Amino acid sequence: MANPRLAPTAHPSGAASPDVIVEVRDICKHYNDVEALRDINLDFERGKLTTLLGPSGCGKTTLLKIIAGLVPATSGQIRINGKTVTGPGPERAFVFQDFALMPWATVLRNVAFGLELKGVPQAERNRTARHYIREVGLSGFEEKYPHELSGGMRQRVGIARAFSVNADVLLLDEPFSAVDEQNRRKFQEDLLQLVEKERKTFLFVTHSIEEAVYVSDRIVLLSPRPGRVSQIIEPAIDRSAAPDVIRRDKSYLDVVEEIWQGLRQYAE
Repeated sequence: MANPRLAPTAHPSGAASPDVIVEVRDICKHYNDVEALRDINLDFERGKLTTLLGPSGCGKTTLLKIIAGLVPATSGQIRINGKTVTGPGPERAFVFQDFALMPWATVLRNVAFGLELKGVPQAERNRTARHYIREVGLSGFEEKYPHELSGGMRQRVGIARAFSVNADVLLLDEPFSAVDEQNRRKFQEDLLQLVEKERKTFLFVTHSIEEAVYVSDRIVLLSPRPGRVSQIIEPAIDRSAAPDVIRRDKSYLDVVEEIWQGLRQYAE
């Protein structure tokens, strides 16, 4: 496994590369007198998984929601496929930390709901929903309700719903924070399989350094509030290796330690 590559934190002006799907330009965010984000400039490449990592309160989730169009920026611009974001759009799907499932709807209805909103015929949307329910390992639970599922299973429903709408960009806000460590590791491995199979662009928020290094093509480190891009790391991980081999590899452990040394001063 090669050493990680440190990518530049600054981005050149002008047109984005054809490989870039999400452009973040000069994003600032204030909540009244609190400055949450300052001058964020980032490009996100197609088919890659990028993790936003940093101390609590650094604006990771705020930035993710601005990209999703769920929260307006105070200043700056987000472009998806070259078009300026003015709100939520069909090219983006958001997986919430608290699942955000409809408690009165079955798993099948929850997963198919985005397609229902788009006017997709019932037979087609149910066929698509069943496919992604199977992909996330929930076959047989189609007619169950959220209260009948574990936290990890409810999160799988949220992920299946995001995939079902065929969005170009998947935004995941700490999707595995509610599950135990054993299931968390299994979800990480499942996520990497979905990344490989679906070829979507993933923007991922986590508090876990180990998780970020394990799943990411690129890690964006944000500074304490106001959040700014402090460093970008590209772990060079051999994804063909077995999970237990990766997690014991010296290069993997060295990147985890490097990031921890950079963030430990901000630990409470």
